[in-house]
This record gives sequence, structure tokens and C-alpha cells, in this order.
Amino acid sequence: MMVMAVRQFERLFREVASLDIDKSDLKRLENFIAERLRELLVRGQALAKMNGRDLIEYADLPVTAGLQKNIQEFRKLDETLNLSPILDKLSGLPPLDLDYAESTLQHIPEITGGMTISLAKIFRVLDDGLKNPGSEEWQKVERIYEVLL
Repeated sequence: MMVMAVRQFERLFREVASLDIDKSDLKRLENFIAERLRELLVRGQALAKMNGRDLIEYADLPVTAGLQKNIQEFRKLDETLNLSPILDKLSGLPPLDLDYAESTLQHIPEITGGMTISLAKIFRVLDDGLKNPGSEEWQKVERIYEVLL
């Protein structure tokens, strides 16, 4: 990840949840985004297939009300942080049976931005006094998302 991106993500985590993150956290974040995005897209593919479509539309993705709120928060923050281009590059889309509709591709950066904001908030919920998430906190968050998604 570029040095500029590190600073932008550090700022995002500070603004959203008063957390300090480091480069090892960014590698974990990259893995977290890849796994959660894959799960979201696989569910979207199932819905598209069920509805007889050959493209995964944005409307097929199971975006919850909470994720939608975090996407909206990300949009506001992204005006100053400009993370969308970075998230677009980080969001390597998994090859699936169906192709992605243009509407889906356009929304991927903000979906991953919303996921990042939700992640930061979950750290804060787990431990209101947390300053820098460690391995134990990352493992707990992963388990929470496995249960929810």
C-alpha cells in the first residue's frame, strides 16, 4: 500500500473511531475487505441467478441498513480523504460464475469504504478504551463478521 494511502487510512480510523492503526493493521484490513467483499458478491450472485439474470447488479448485493449508513458516512469522509481510488485498486473482485454489472463495479469502492467504517466502529464497541487494535481484537472482529454475514 502506498505511503499516502497509509496516512489516509490512519486518518479514517482516527476520525471514525479514535483508533491508531499501523501498517500491519492495513494488511489485515486488506484481507478483511477481500473476504467480506467476496462473501457479499457470492450472495449477490445467488440472488441474480435466482432471478434469472446473467449479471450481478448492485441491487442483488445484500447491503444491510447498517452498511448503507456506513457507506453514506464514507461518502462524506471520502470528499476529503479521497480513498475511493485506493479502495478500487484494493478491491480485487473474485471471479464468479456471473459477470458484474457496471452499476455493481461503480459501487465497490464505497461498499468497501462502508465496510472499513463498520470495522472501525466494531473495534470501538468491543473496547471503548482501545487505542490500537491488536491480533486479539482483529480475531474477535473476524468472528463477529462471520456470525453476522
